Amino acid sequence: MARLTAAFGTSHSIMLTSRKEDWQYGFKEVDPRNPHYFDREGNHRTYEELLAVAPVDSESMVTPELMAERFDAADSAMNQLRDRIAEAELDVLLVAGDDQTELFRLTNMPAIAIYYGETIRNAKREELSEDDSWYRHARAQRQEPDGDVHYPVDSELAEWLIRRLSDKEFDITALAGLEGEQFEGHAFSFPHRRYLSHARLPVVPIMVNTFDPPNQPTAKRCVALGRALRELIAEYPKDLKVGIMASGGLSHFVVDEEFDHRLIEAFRNGDLEYLAAIDPRRLKAGSSEIRNWIVVAAAATDLELDWAEYVPGYRTPALTGTGLCFASWKPVSQI
Repeated sequence: MARLTAAFGTSHSIMLTSRKEDWQYGFKEVDPRNPHYFDREGNHRTYEELLAVAPVDSESMVTPELMAERFDAADSAMNQLRDRIAEAELDVLLVAGDDQTELFRLTNMPAIAIYYGETIRNAKREELSEDDSWYRHARAQRQEPDGDVHYPVDSELAEWLIRRLSDKEFDITALAGLEGEQFEGHAFSFPHRRYLSHARLPVVPIMVNTFDPPNQPTAKRCVALGRALRELIAEYPKDLKVGIMASGGLSHFVVDEEFDHRLIEAFRNGDLEYLAAIDPRRLKAGSSEIRNWIVVAAAATDLELDWAEYVPGYRTPALTGTGLCFASWKPVSQI
């Protein structure tokens, strides 16, 4: 029988493919133009409104020196996570991430989808010049430097999960492959490039519509999905070491350290009651990707969170940015 032996979580913010100088100077130029800001009550806010209510010392929180320290901390955490994934010696890795109108469009946006093709393509980077913006260069880092790469998928497990989740009354959209020039979205290409580029570890992409209303799953439904995945992995008849990863989050595009630390505490304690009860108003814009972590936390209740690194990725005096988090769960006996 298959065994869930490891779980992981990673942010996938554009910050993590940017350079140190982009953190220090670039985001202060682009963040004032970002339209996706919400307060804790789920109300839309402009950059100027956020700046007006920021602490009087907020400028001191985004000095070039502090930004450089945070950059180094995030880079170190990603290296640790890469090593932890390798040390787990998995046979397959389920990845829960969101598709932000990359494979799907608002004309057809499933709440939950699973890809079961034999491979999934990540495309070669577009050719860019020194005159192109730093932001375009950062986005391009999610793609392949030398040519298309077709990453392996455990299509047999993926198809089995689709069928069995459907039996459990989850409405699952099934993707047998990609069309035309499509390639995997950034929630999946980032883990491939940053953590799995030198491995041929098969994945199962699980796409949760976190970002686009009106049909995002509730936090409670994400808990139910994670629990169902845990049960089904244990029922799968092949002898496999299975891992699961959350891609995205935590709070953004306004950093909410208090909320992020409460989430990490819930992950550590297996507090699914708290996670299931999270108000959807707290899960807007980039913070919506916390749903992917809820799925993984609910799947990993037989494991224990043994490592987590959190970097408050403030980018501007308005305290915009991303709560960057990296984590791993192991069997209790290994801790």
